[in-house]
Amino acid sequence: MGIFDFLSGQFIDVIHWVDDTRDTMVWRFEREGHEIKYGAKLTVREGQSAVFVHEGQLADVFTPGLYMLETNNMPIMTTLQHWDHGFKSPFKSEIYFVNTTRFTDLKWGTKNPIMLRDPEFGPTRIRAYGTYSVRVKDPALFMTEIVGTDGEFTMDEISFQIRNIIVQEFSRVIAGSGIPVLDMAANTADLGKMIAAEISQIVAGYGLSIPEFYIENISLPPAVEEALDKRTSMGLAGDLGKFTQYSAAEAMTKAASNPNGGGGMGAGLGMGMGMAMANQMANQGPWGAQNSAPAAAHAAPPPPPPVEHVWHIAENGATKGPFSKAKLGRMAQAGEITRETYVWTAGQDGWMRAEDVQELAQLFTILPPPPPGM
Repeated sequence: MGIFDFLSGQFIDVIHWVDDTRDTMVWRFEREGHEIKYGAKLTVREGQSAVFVHEGQLADVFTPGLYMLETNNMPIMTTLQHWDHGFKSPFKSEIYFVNTTRFTDLKWGTKNPIMLRDPEFGPTRIRAYGTYSVRVKDPALFMTEIVGTDGEFTMDEISFQIRNIIVQEFSRVIAGSGIPVLDMAANTADLGKMIAAEISQIVAGYGLSIPEFYIENISLPPAVEEALDKRTSMGLAGDLGKFTQYSAAEAMTKAASNPNGGGGMGAGLGMGMGMAMANQMANQGPWGAQNSAPAAAHAAPPPPPPVEHVWHIAENGATKGPFSKAKLGRMAQAGEITRETYVWTAGQDGWMRAEDVQELAQLFTILPPPPPGM
């Protein structure tokens, strides 16, 4: 091997990067002194970009492909001087490989509850969490705005900032959407698209994009969820009396399962409720129907009072009234109305003769018969 061949072999002639990690976004090709041989081969694989930095300035961005690092395809290198040796002079530059694939299954969530005004519940608070994906859209902008001179930049270094942006935009969009809390689960897909569009506008200034954004869950505070559960249970119970019986039986079961809680109070309460439930079920069961009749009759509420009707009468094409039934009785005794008199009251289908109305017919049956001899 000649001396020139030996010297030529001391400099890099193949530059490439094989990523064996799952979170590296930027990796700097390391070489002592950053000496890159003129005419070296640069291999950029699919899902990568190579950013060339010369003397502190971003010189070029290489997309996937095979490149020869020469002045004819790198105009910024035309001012480089060649050594007076048997090989091309190396130049001191840096090459950063940028991972342009999607980083998926990244988590986000609201650290604190979000305040909003719900049309049904009024002011309330919600929490939410989900996943998203991110990718480098503009390698040059990403290098200048975020990475700088970091030789190995990982997703963890920027995920916290992105999560803050997500929570901020999620809070703003969800509070202004006007969608009721109970309907948000049915609209998570549309909400996700709206929020992803807002987030992408911000992270575009970092050279990033958010191709996917998912809302996995939106939850209410425990107290509100408990109230909703009770409301749902009452709706399913239907009959409030049966629901009360069920709640009493459930409380009795809990008291019986914890006899030591509160001394003997839980056991005594459970026995008392059990006896009351047993008596009530016995009165309702088929074997207790005969024995429960007097008790049920005694406990039954009185019937509602009868509705008092008022009446109108028709005479000579004109109406008079209204009159109470008692007044009509006195008028019948005085001969002011007869069986043939037409009467009407609210709810009656048209005018009817007094004798055809069951409620008024009795007014004419109690009249005294005609005097004897007539």
